[in-house]
Amino acid sequence: MALCFSVKHLFPISKCYVKNIILNNVCKYTSKNVPTTNHALDNMTDWETLSKKKKISKAMKAYLERAKEHDEFMKKQEFEYKIGKRHLANMMGEDPETFTQKDVDRAIEYLFPSGIYDPAARPLMKPPEEVFPARKAAEFDEAGRPHHFLFYTGKPNFFKLLHDGAEHIQQAYNFEDKVIRKKAVPDPNGELNIDNSIWLTKEQLEQVLVESITDLEYDNFKLLMERLISLPYAYRHKEFIEKYRKPLVTQRFALEIPKPSYDDEGRAFVTTYECLRKKARGDVTIRVPGTGKITINGKDLTYFEDVQPREQVMFPLFFTNMQDRVDVECNIEGGGPSGQSGAIRWGIAWGLRSFVDKDMLEKMQVAGLLTRDHRRRERKKPGQPGARKKPTWKRR
Repeated sequence: MALCFSVKHLFPISKCYVKNIILNNVCKYTSKNVPTTNHALDNMTDWETLSKKKKISKAMKAYLERAKEHDEFMKKQEFEYKIGKRHLANMMGEDPETFTQKDVDRAIEYLFPSGIYDPAARPLMKPPEEVFPARKAAEFDEAGRPHHFLFYTGKPNFFKLLHDGAEHIQQAYNFEDKVIRKKAVPDPNGELNIDNSIWLTKEQLEQVLVESITDLEYDNFKLLMERLISLPYAYRHKEFIEKYRKPLVTQRFALEIPKPSYDDEGRAFVTTYECLRKKARGDVTIRVPGTGKITINGKDLTYFEDVQPREQVMFPLFFTNMQDRVDVECNIEGGGPSGQSGAIRWGIAWGLRSFVDKDMLEKMQVAGLLTRDHRRRERKKPGQPGARKKPTWKRR
């Protein structure tokens, strides 16, 4: 040990080098059963503790605490959801092991019928992952350094999406240049078919990215993706494109189509309840076969005095070419002619699903017949004469 410190005074050496000499000497002395309680060994332990100790920033400590609380909360909610699903399956007399989310929704609708207009106010039972918003993973390490190279943009996931899209566009250009140089012919079977799908909405894209984006940023996203799919070899990037598109018609329409019941005359019928539009509420029954008779609150189509509400009622029947093959019975109340005709139109289209084929079902979905119109009258604002109308501004 004395030799070590004498050499230290001869020329400057690093602390790591001194530490290695101390470790070697300590190991040598301990192998000879010599006690190691000296100052050098104390220095060695200090070096080891300092090397193992990592400084954690206050921001990271706060994040870890929030993440731990969130994980415990989600575990508790998942446990309660599983218990509730088993109880619900027992109430419905079904096997809890094979009770799916679709069965849960059907049971909730059966046990807790609700006529509330706002879907968010109706009773529901969903997995915690769908009810509570997702949280981002740690964006920085324990020392406070960010993981993502786009961290300081404020929206790293969104700008990473734009970066990936630009890379796919460049790859498509490079591949096209190679094909042109080789004078090859494009593959006719390699076209990208996106007719039955649309881009994710702004809200859906925000859920995928776990970030909030503005309308301008969403428009930039669509412009980038439209440019990508317009290229002749965009089919090579089909997997990337389909991640941000959703199908217009999914299998849930085929699965949720009710089976017709039969009356005393042997005619098949389907009744659609909760036909809503503005303040109008009603139900629509479609009977097959029929002669095209339409009954609205005990009256014929002249129940509506104007032509436009009558056209709204007849539009689903003309669109599916079923105007002379079914009978329609409607009970409607509340609202005015526009709201009542809109509610009847949606009820007729929703009931016709049980009597049309899959191709017509897709056409109805594209035409918007199966989409409920949630628009309401905008309320009046204080200090102005209407919802949007303002007092006349006079400069002088």
